[in-house]
Parts: sequence; structure tokens; C-alpha cells
Amino acid sequence: MGKADPRTAVKNGLHQTVILDAPDTVLIERNLGKRIDPVTKEIYHTIFNWPTSTKIQNRLEKPPGITEEETVKRLLEYRQVSHGVLNSYSKKYHIINADQPSVDVLSQVLSHVQSRHRSVAPYTPRIILHGPPGSGRSLQAAMIAEKYRIVNVSCGQLLREAVAAETRLGETIKPYVESRQPVPDVMVMKCMAQRLSKLDCSTWGWVMHGFPQDLVQAEMLKDAGFLANRVFFMEVPDDAVIERLSMRMVDPTTGKRYHSIYKPAPNSEVYSRCKVNPKDFEENVQKALEVYHANISELEEFYKPVIRVNADQDPHTVFEYIESCIVKPLPKQTNAFI
Repeated sequence: MGKADPRTAVKNGLHQTVILDAPDTVLIERNLGKRIDPVTKEIYHTIFNWPTSTKIQNRLEKPPGITEEETVKRLLEYRQVSHGVLNSYSKKYHIINADQPSVDVLSQVLSHVQSRHRSVAPYTPRIILHGPPGSGRSLQAAMIAEKYRIVNVSCGQLLREAVAAETRLGETIKPYVESRQPVPDVMVMKCMAQRLSKLDCSTWGWVMHGFPQDLVQAEMLKDAGFLANRVFFMEVPDDAVIERLSMRMVDPTTGKRYHSIYKPAPNSEVYSRCKVNPKDFEENVQKALEVYHANISELEEFYKPVIRVNADQDPHTVFEYIESCIVKPLPKQTNAFI
């Protein structure tokens, strides 16, 4: 795990790059188990590649610098520079999980190197979920993130985390969040850009919801270089949205959520203490729908071709459809991610 220089990647102009990665605990275990034969210089491992010859076993030595402290230090150095390396390779790298049998790793590497890649094909999923309040964006984003091991980027959650962390940006955002006023687009975009620029997002991909909400925000996201390769519009009739939101409530004692139709409170005692979030009052839901509909046509035009999803059905049925659209190629010039 020597130091990597991002400039070398640019200078060499490599066409295909494979990144072998594994959890830090796995890498540390592998490194600590290395042994070397001082006679043949062959490398063995105490777990994965132990020699059958007792004679060889007895003369094996631990290579210099193979301590847990030194391994952790070198691994940290690698993680610190890897982001720059990946940025230098742009979209020309492919990550393979190295925490599997070596023969499987080799097979996947050969399959990737020998395959023919389209120049316009995205290498990581970058998904935007649009939809009215109550359309199930948060749930679908969570399911997608878990299935594909990508980052769930919730705009509202990021803003709350920034405030809770008491960062400089969070302190600026705090008055707007506490007064339930819209946070200025510039501040929201800065918060989103900080998250999307992190290594996990650029490496594994992301699914975003709650942003952008209008054409101005969509253009800001594009200008910042964060381009989606799948944009879903989750469609739910207004009356269904109002029914979903205005009838939901939470028990402040237990924190459990209920719905007058789909998940009623178990008894009158629980029901009597349940509270409805002011934003779920019918008049507030109606206002939110009006704002959504005022911006939807411009967003559809900006992101076309978009993928329309009937979200007024069972969440698992919705997820199955979204998943089918993630893995199949899009029409025209946009192709499925690898």
C-alpha cells in the first residue's frame, strides 16, 4: 500500500483502471498474517496460504514493518490520497470487492478488462427521486441504498445534521430550520455539495431525495458537476397524498407512528395521546402540493427523459419497478451504470 500520486494517473492516461478494495479490518488482518521465506523469497500467509512443508514453516519470517500500528498508519495514508487518485481517473475506474477468494477477484478483473465499455456509460448509480410529499421517496431511497450499497442522501437530514454538528454552515442554517423557514438555495447547495463530494458518494454512488425542488436548484446541482443517470418521478394523486399524510400521527410516549386507516392506534388510550405534526395538517399538505405542482413541469423538461413511477401502490411493488429501471439501459444516449 504505497503512496499514490494522482498526477501519475493523469500523465499515464490509462484507459481501464481496476480498484481492489476491502474493509479496513480485512486488510489489516491480511497484512498481519504475511510471512516470507528467506530462502526462496516466496510470500505466505498464516491463514490463506500456509505451506504444507514443516521445513518451510519453521523458517518463515515476519516481514519488517508488519505490525498493527504500522499497518493502520499505512492504510490511513492510502485512504487520505485515494480520493485524489479516483478523481484523477475520472469515470475510468471500476471497483471490485477484494474480500472474496482470489480466483473470483481475478475472474472479475479479467471480465472487466476484456469487456468493451461505452464511453458514455456511468460507472456508479446516481439517482434522483422526485415526488410530492407522501409519495414514499424516503422509503424507496432507503431500500435502494441498502440493495445497491450506495449512499442515501436526504436533503432534510443533511441540513439537520449540519445544525446538530454545530459547524459554521450549520450555525448559519440553524435559524431557518428552527423557524421552519426555507433555507436559502446557496446554503442548501453548499451542504449537498459537501456530502456528494465525499469519497463514498463518488466511489459507490448515491440516491438523492428532497433536492432539487425547482429548476434553479436543478441547475445549481448540474453546475456543481453532480449529474444523475436515473431520475424518477413518483406519481401519487393529490387525494391519496392528503390521505397518507393528514391521517398519520405519532405517540410521543413510545415514539411509534400510526395512521388512522393503515395502522390505527391499538387502543383509545394510545390514540388520545397521539399527536399530528403541524406540517401534516391538511391545509399545509395542500400548500406543499401546490408548490410541488408549480415546479414539476420545468423539472421534467430539465431532466428528460424521466422515468415515471406509479407510487400509489404497495411499496415493494414500487421498488421492484424502480429496480428494473435501474438495471436496464435508458433510451437514446444514456446507458445503464456498471
